[in-house]
Amino acid sequence: MVARLWHGWTSKANAPVYEELLRNEVFPSIEKKNVKGYRKISLLKRVHKDEVEFITIMLFDSIEAIKEFTGDDYEKSYVPQKARDVLSKQDESSQHYEIINEIEYL
Repeated sequence: MVARLWHGWTSKANAPVYEELLRNEVFPSIEKKNVKGYRKISLLKRVHKDEVEFITIMLFDSIEAIKEFTGDDYEKSYVPQKARDVLSKQDESSQHYEIINEIEYL
């Protein structure tokens, strides 16, 4: 399993707009791609003094599944233009980590 991490920042005023855009447009469009090996996406948010940071964590079965989602340049970030329009800055590449252990407590 591979985790794909990405960071984006926006103003406090644009944070609700960005969050709504992710939930209502970007995430559903990712689901509609029906990428074999795509498992899920998580959204994290952290409010700083002057901005809001968002992190997405996508889980895939393999790098090959990520390439199906992004193309051969799999490290390049996937940020639709509508999302770029409300972000103040973002990672231009995503980081990928092999998940080597998971413990789930019930």
